[in-house]
Amino acid sequence: MSAPLSHLNERGEARMVDISEKAATSRAAMAEGFVRMEPATLALLLDGAAPKGDVLSVARVAGIMAAKRTHELIPLCHPLAITKVTVDFEPQREANSLRVEAQVKVTGQTGVEMEALTAVSIACLTVYDMLKAADKTMRFDGIRLIAKTGGRSGSFHADAS
Repeated sequence: MSAPLSHLNERGEARMVDISEKAATSRAAMAEGFVRMEPATLALLLDGAAPKGDVLSVARVAGIMAAKRTHELIPLCHPLAITKVTVDFEPQREANSLRVEAQVKVTGQTGVEMEALTAVSIACLTVYDMLKAADKTMRFDGIRLIAKTGGRSGSFHADAS
């Protein structure tokens, strides 16, 4: 059963949740997503031959920046003093895809799930932007939270898929 929606007041209006009474604790989240592409596009990426430059370095920085600015992009998210963001890539040749993974940490009063998901999403979009001249058929799949720790709800680990 799902918990009641905490972003709505008694009149059903949107509000930012008051976290002032919550204890600051260590929290972390990990998300993943995939960019599916043509085999030739993946080869271009892995060979470092993309016309726009180093795709993975730019996508990594974009993902990190996105995690830090999630509160500016998603209504009602709290600004957080994030302590760590990593964005990593794993080519999957057999699936003609690139796996994108983001990990975010904070010591704070609310979790970083949205920051991890935002980092993955923006990193995927940046890969698309830098390779779209070669392949406009790229698509994103499987963007999801795969783990989170800390906070009142405890730990979560998604089933392997």
